[in-house]
Amino acid sequence: MKEPDAHANPPVDGSELIRFDHVTKRFGGNTVLDGLDFSVDAGKHVTLIGPSGSGKTTILRLLMTLLKPDEGTITVAGEQLFPASEKQVREVRKKIGMVFQQFNLFPNMKVLRNITEAPVTVLGLSKDEAEQRARDLLDLVGLADKCDAYPTQLSGGQQQRVAIARALAMRPQVLLLDEVTSALDPELVAGVLDVLRDIARTTDITMLCVTHEMNFARDISDQVLMFDSGHVIESGPPEKIFGDPEHDRTREFLGAVL
Repeated sequence: MKEPDAHANPPVDGSELIRFDHVTKRFGGNTVLDGLDFSVDAGKHVTLIGPSGSGKTTILRLLMTLLKPDEGTITVAGEQLFPASEKQVREVRKKIGMVFQQFNLFPNMKVLRNITEAPVTVLGLSKDEAEQRARDLLDLVGLADKCDAYPTQLSGGQQQRVAIARALAMRPQVLLLDEVTSALDPELVAGVLDVLRDIARTTDITMLCVTHEMNFARDISDQVLMFDSGHVIESGPPEKIFGDPEHDRTREFLGAVL
């Protein structure tokens, strides 16, 4: 399996890449994140676990600038994401890629163009360079023979693998994964998770993952954060969180999902 090109100007491994300082997010009278403080170091794979509604996906959407915090600051690679000017937000956003639950591919574009469109229009890559990068990434995700297919000609698992390739084509410093297998038929889940395991193992990209696939979280994570009611109630390496959790709520949650 061929590795994608290294992203431009990666931060030093182990240095802080993402920081949330006292971040609060409310939806009406519901406080989803309550003064959240946490950080992710460059090159690390961090998984967020916890019950639905505990704030995990909200964290990813704040990093994608799909939402704005009500209070607090968010910093990525030393640059402030909130509060910040629109220009600064656009520059920081280039460092971040996200794979959603739904594939969100352009149905009128073939697979190759789905992957090259943003690198050409946003990063200014030449068509030839973008296409070579796209072919390398399709090889990485096991779809080298699907360049000329339309999304509707692919299975759900194949579409999600194209979505992963599309996110990586922007050479992000951090890859956000939001329940990327939840919309897939059970027999397709393993193939997508295997691709993500390969990416975690063969690249230096930072990964922040929300998943209910606990075995996957155990396999790829450097750190696991347990969320409940907008707070991190426990964090540690996967062997600690899954093998000997300290918090009653963590034990209760894992007992229900494992």
